[in-house]
Amino acid sequence: MIRARITWATALAAVTLIGASPAVAQARPQSPGAASAAAGDGANALPPGWRIATTGEGNALEWRAPRRIPPGDARVEFHTGDGLVGVPEPDEDGRTFRLSLERARLTDLTDVQVWSGGRRLDRDPGASNGPDASAPRAPGLPPRLPAGAVDPGKPGPFATVTGEYALDSVRLPGFPAPVEMRGVVVAPKGATGKRPLALFLHGRHATCYVPGGTEEDVTIDWPCAAGAQPIPSHRGYLKDQKLLASQGYVTVSISANGINGQDAEAEDAGAQARSSLVRKHLARWADWSARPSSAPEAVRKAPRADLSRVLLVGHSRGGEGVDRAALDSLYPPPAAQDGQPGRARWTIRGTVLIGPTIFGQNPVPDVPSLTILPGCDGDVSDLQGQVYVDGTRGVSRGKALHSAVYMTGANHNFFNSEWTPGEAKAPANDDFWDEPEDRDPVCSPGSATRLTAQQQHRAGATYIAAAARLFVAGDDRVRELVDGTGRRAPSADPARVLTHAVGAGRGAGFLPDGPMKVTGGRLCAAVDPNPRAACLSEETAGGSPHFARWWPEREQGRRAVALKWSAAGAPVRIRPAKAVSLKGAKSLALRVVVPPNSSGTRLDVSVTDAAGKRVTLGTVRADGLPGSERTSSYWAQERRVPLTAAGHAGVDLSRITTLELTPRSRAGQAWLMDAHAWRPGTPAVRAAALPRVDIGRLTVEEGDSGVRTYEVPVRVSGQGSGSVRMYVMDPATGATTHRLVTVRPGDAGTKVTVKVEGNERYAWDVSNFVLAKAVRGTVVGSYAGGVTVQNDDPRPEVAVTPVAGEVTEGQPLRWRVSLSAPADVDLGSPLLVVPAGGRPELSTRDVDQDWLKDMYGELPDGEVPLSELEYFSLWAPVPAGELSAELAVPTVRDQVAEPAEHLVLQPTDLEGEPHGPVVTGTVRDAS
Repeated sequence: MIRARITWATALAAVTLIGASPAVAQARPQSPGAASAAAGDGANALPPGWRIATTGEGNALEWRAPRRIPPGDARVEFHTGDGLVGVPEPDEDGRTFRLSLERARLTDLTDVQVWSGGRRLDRDPGASNGPDASAPRAPGLPPRLPAGAVDPGKPGPFATVTGEYALDSVRLPGFPAPVEMRGVVVAPKGATGKRPLALFLHGRHATCYVPGGTEEDVTIDWPCAAGAQPIPSHRGYLKDQKLLASQGYVTVSISANGINGQDAEAEDAGAQARSSLVRKHLARWADWSARPSSAPEAVRKAPRADLSRVLLVGHSRGGEGVDRAALDSLYPPPAAQDGQPGRARWTIRGTVLIGPTIFGQNPVPDVPSLTILPGCDGDVSDLQGQVYVDGTRGVSRGKALHSAVYMTGANHNFFNSEWTPGEAKAPANDDFWDEPEDRDPVCSPGSATRLTAQQQHRAGATYIAAAARLFVAGDDRVRELVDGTGRRAPSADPARVLTHAVGAGRGAGFLPDGPMKVTGGRLCAAVDPNPRAACLSEETAGGSPHFARWWPEREQGRRAVALKWSAAGAPVRIRPAKAVSLKGAKSLALRVVVPPNSSGTRLDVSVTDAAGKRVTLGTVRADGLPGSERTSSYWAQERRVPLTAAGHAGVDLSRITTLELTPRSRAGQAWLMDAHAWRPGTPAVRAAALPRVDIGRLTVEEGDSGVRTYEVPVRVSGQGSGSVRMYVMDPATGATTHRLVTVRPGDAGTKVTVKVEGNERYAWDVSNFVLAKAVRGTVVGSYAGGVTVQNDDPRPEVAVTPVAGEVTEGQPLRWRVSLSAPADVDLGSPLLVVPAGGRPELSTRDVDQDWLKDMYGELPDGEVPLSELEYFSLWAPVPAGELSAELAVPTVRDQVAEPAEHLVLQPTDLEGEPHGPVVTGTVRDAS
């Protein structure tokens, strides 16, 4: 057995990791023609829809969805009650998902579940994510806010000109096929001088379609097959581009189909590749700005681009890509993992992130951002993009504004017209699934709270333009539209949009992630399976963007203050470890979550200084957002109370020791995310010189004997010092250890080693995972890596012999599966059911129906021979360390007189090809 020991160079103790990993298995692709294999006796706990499959790379856990799941931006994940099992690979049918069992034992696969973007997929339509979830009352719309001083959604004075360019494809590290370099340019016509540049990057969508074909012809291949064409996702933001171009911006939207079709195997889901692609385009624009005559015609027709004023706009995984591009532009990544070497010749003034993923949960802290959270997102439905706001707190200087824009009734796809039915060239869909028997009170089309595609796209364009005007043009009048002040942009009507923000010079304030004492309420954990510790229990109907999961599902550090009361008047007191200064601020801004569809929550807000002087600053009121069990509507609303009363009472605002929240409504719940000293204005942003951490992956062979020590590649570059939290995931148990580590270039404090003990027994490859998350004064690029130990021992030969090969109906057929040598993993051979050569065959009615459903995942209509079930195989795993196991096929006794019936099994190899002689079972009539 492989024994991998992980040791911290700075820790006092070591963690020993042994065996296979049920927690972080990685998917492998299916080989053409691979045969499905149903679960054997060791996996009878698998529910309907699940089975064991055989691929060209080994055995896999397979789930088949009741309907096609279109390619999307959120990852489909397999879970158990203990957490993440792994990220499966989709089959071409869009319904079948397979996860390699090389790192998971069958006995670990209990309570298997399928999740995507915080939403469970393997439930019947209408089933809730929580057992106590009930249908909410009819939700109402949030109130219409007063108009702001300016409306960035109004077109500007310029006509626009549109063109496209196509350059030679490029190769990116880790991607076998070249990636296209295509862009659609929309620019102001007749504008003089250099103009700021806005670059758009679409998300992970299907890549290829057949003109005139159906949804079944849509794939996520790359390159596209003969007869298919690339889906022009990059043309889906033309309305947004035309609005910006009319206001004086040069815009380009780039294609990333080549990444979408290849990112399933990337450890970071393609974030680094998308960053490289963005920066390759920016490098070309920098060249063209310096030498206009070298530019393509579409660029020559536009004004020269000012690369010192760049706005990046990313949708879904494109959002994570442009965030990484902003980080990589400030803090260059290692050359080996990047496809765009060299220092940046541009300055990114801000990012707009639309329904983004953030798998790494390491946002760039010193670049302003605006994140649009679609309230009816059916793809990235946990709204994990909230971390682009929350995850920047306390990491760097806090000058950059990070805004969250919650858009009631918006889905994921309709921000892109090429993903919108009726507008797209290829087949498109509404990502928020809607069935007649599964109507959602908030998000089903036609609901009072749901936006149409045109309304949604207009609102999205307005807030993209707001970010451009604030971050690039520096118009502070726009800030009130995006920072929680509570003003609206009329061009976005009728969308009801709420905002909050952190950064922009707000004081550090009361941050539950830091050390503090809470009385009357409790400090809760954003992610924790223990309901006493978690902010929201697993039974909660709906979710919260603030508590989106990260890989270590018992992640440390993200917290909130939970309040629950049954009568008014019981205060909750929050005491940080150090006194907080509110001096010079105008208001105290609180971000408060209340349950969806609730109304009338009122909290008195009081502060006490170091001398014990206390003053009530005012009362805040919050009504819940429209929400259902399928939405992530536990979202914090910003509420401010002025600090004038503190001055009148003689309270020392420079030394506030206690924040007190006293419920004034009769009963309720609330969660305080944080409270900050707020003052008007948008401060200038200058990125700090921070060290950068990148985790790499090392692949080694196990060896036949002895113990070898390997070091996980951890690279620290840049300047200064900071702290990161590093997690090591045990591949044997899925347990995670963590440590807060100080990092600085050239320091060995981040050293992680793996001890590998070799042997001569067959096993799967074993991967350990090391993860990093920035805490203070640093940034993290490649957040995941580790050491993969490759098996170098031959696979034992498998033999199948009869134990009870001829029985009377009602008795089980039995075979023994034997290995030539013991292995360190469960091992066996798929036995494909094949025709009996014209003889009567055992049918679906001749075997136990519960067994058949467990084996095949579903009961076929009518009676058919077992050999006619598509790719029906049986599999009896020999447990690790043993030499044999028994396979049983339970038959049933009926009252029908019939001749002897046969079951013929063909052993196959890992490629699904015949391997060894067939074995036959015979069932004789009992009469």
